[in-house]
Amino acid sequence: LFIVVVAVNSTLLTINAGDYIFYTDWAWTSYTVFSISQTLMLIVGATYYLTFTGVPGTATYYALIMTVYTWIAKAAWFSLGYPYDFIVTPVWLPSAMPLDLVYWATKKNKHSLILFGGVLVGMSLPLFNMVNLITVADPLETAFKYPRPTLPPYMTPIEPQVGKFYNSPVALGAGAGAVLGCTFAALGCKLNT
Repeated sequence: LFIVVVAVNSTLLTINAGDYIFYTDWAWTSYTVFSISQTLMLIVGATYYLTFTGVPGTATYYALIMTVYTWIAKAAWFSLGYPYDFIVTPVWLPSAMPLDLVYWATKKNKHSLILFGGVLVGMSLPLFNMVNLITVADPLETAFKYPRPTLPPYMTPIEPQVGKFYNSPVALGAGAGAVLGCTFAALGCKLNT
């Protein structure tokens, strides 16, 4: 029951935190925030599930469930007329694998899992998540093709930021993710005590 509830909720968050097409002008800013939110949702559930079962491999299994749920949800959105050529890459799988590897290599040492696993997931997910952003097919065209008239005023994109690419949202997301990843890995472990 836990794996279903948590995976469904984390999948819903990661879907809503991955809608880059509709934030075209804010893509790089929101990318950092979205990467961090996906990192935290992945690491809490995966760490909890991993330490709950004590079996290396369950963190990756958790990420697989998130991926499958996301594909199902995206298919449902596609049937409603939403574009389907974005956010379909399984970015959580390669980021969850280091958790299993660290847990296995350190003979189920939770402190190593928190420190090393948290840093690895936090640093890797923004890199893998970049695949999602670069595979968006012509974001401007898609944004005009699928308008969202109900977007609240505070979410309405403003003019594009000049030079926003050089601020390196991947580095910012990886740095913040590495720090926060340890904290949330500790939370995932703490939920079992």
